[in-house]
Amino acid sequence: MIRGLYTSGYSMLTLNRKMDVISNNMANVNTNGFKKDHVVFEEFSDVLARRFFDGSDNSPRPVRIGNMTLYNDIAEVHTDFTQGTLENTGISTDVAIDGDDGAFFCIAVPQGNQFLEYYTRDGGFKIDADGRLVTRDGYQVMGQNGPVILEGSEFTITNRGEIIQNGETVDFLRIRKFENPESLRKYGFNLLTATAESQDGEFEGIIRQGFVERSNVDAIKEMVDMITVLRAYESNQKLIQYQDSTLEKAVNDIGKV
Repeated sequence: MIRGLYTSGYSMLTLNRKMDVISNNMANVNTNGFKKDHVVFEEFSDVLARRFFDGSDNSPRPVRIGNMTLYNDIAEVHTDFTQGTLENTGISTDVAIDGDDGAFFCIAVPQGNQFLEYYTRDGGFKIDADGRLVTRDGYQVMGQNGPVILEGSEFTITNRGEIIQNGETVDFLRIRKFENPESLRKYGFNLLTATAESQDGEFEGIIRQGFVERSNVDAIKEMVDMITVLRAYESNQKLIQYQDSTLEKAVNDIGKV
């Protein structure tokens, strides 16, 4: 009975963590280039059940019945890198990657006295006061020759990422392709960071100027998942109440006999 309390309680903790992931997906349904997360469960505390001395045979040794799992735990939070819908904005500083889920824009983020490279699918860029192409949070967009610096908003970006202004090639957008994007980790500010397991690949998509990639979150599905988690959470609450009531009777009533 005590085990049942622990099982239901731990299930509530696990469901609470899943609700956090769903809530984060819902909060970013309108965030350009956002990639939704999924919770992956795993069996936890696999216990071997045995039958001891129940008179069913003459052997003094316990008889193996089988395995049972008391509850599940969260194995990992998996990010879905499927491309979102492209929206035509007609704005020259908006850029989207089309046709390659593992490709990302390279962004320079200041860390102390140096810059570190991060990655994003959010191509809703702008031009700052110094003429640099930057993200909405002010981080510099990288080209093959360093930060992209422009003279005004009149420029063209080809399907290959070539930036042309006043009839001359200014730079090429730096696009990095990962063969295993699932190895990337979310950093914040809609950015991703590479890990030791990240493997480079060859870019196979195209660049579209005047478009932005929308979030790949399905708001209706996330809402259904949220309701399902809430119902499961409430069920575990009721189970704890039932078990607590039964335990109270066992202690106060049966214990008197």
